[in-house]
Amino acid sequence: MKKVCLVLGAGRGIGATVAEKFALEGMHSHLCRRTDEAALQESIEHIQKQGGSASGELLNAIEDGAIENLVDSVEKNVGPVEVLIHNLGAQSGMKLLDQTSLKEFEWAWKIANLSLFRAAKVLCPLMSARGSGTVIATSATAAMRGNKNQHSHASAMAGKKILCQTLNDEFSGQGIHVAHVVIDGAVDAPDTLGKMLGDDRFTELRETRGKGDGLVLPSKVAEAYYYLYSQHRSTWTHELDLRSYSDTPWWNHPNASMAMAPKN
Repeated sequence: MKKVCLVLGAGRGIGATVAEKFALEGMHSHLCRRTDEAALQESIEHIQKQGGSASGELLNAIEDGAIENLVDSVEKNVGPVEVLIHNLGAQSGMKLLDQTSLKEFEWAWKIANLSLFRAAKVLCPLMSARGSGTVIATSATAAMRGNKNQHSHASAMAGKKILCQTLNDEFSGQGIHVAHVVIDGAVDAPDTLGKMLGDDRFTELRETRGKGDGLVLPSKVAEAYYYLYSQHRSTWTHELDLRSYSDTPWWNHPNASMAMAPKN
């Protein structure tokens, strides 16, 4: 059986594009997303038409037992999970404290932190027994600095960052590479940014910003993820910070919210 790249959060953007990259490099990619069976099948068929090996399923990652059952099924029926791509975000919009419900705050923690913890808890022992494995967690600018209208999102992403650090401290010596990737900017992705902005604003942004590469391009993120997987263990990268050339870095920007305007 082929080694498996398991993608949690395989929307049409970073998730599905990373799955495509690993499949075309010779792995079997197993794509999981919460909703939209048609979009899931479209992504799988796109990979297969290019000669890649792929499968997938709809998955509610915060449902009790869902991730554990998924890993057990993939390991038994598809192949050993060599790479986990944890591409689950927790963005539910920019909201002040009185607009942020307890349910929303809890959901963000569950989707960004608890799901990664559960995946690691079941996968890390398997990877450790095999002596190799890679866990790549997609994160965001909010992991690095908070903002007044990102209470749930920022705390969830910061938690993901620290969870990656603790996993590294325990498992790197056992051959498991854990990488936390900060996506510092707007991603050219219809299933995330497109839904947040709406069709008209998203289309306008794609047509005007940076002449095509002022947004973070999923295909280039996929190349970066495969590079992380391919690294020699003597020089593993544990945190990677990605942004478009036209964006101001998170540490210099006066507003930690997503900045839509490119540099002059």
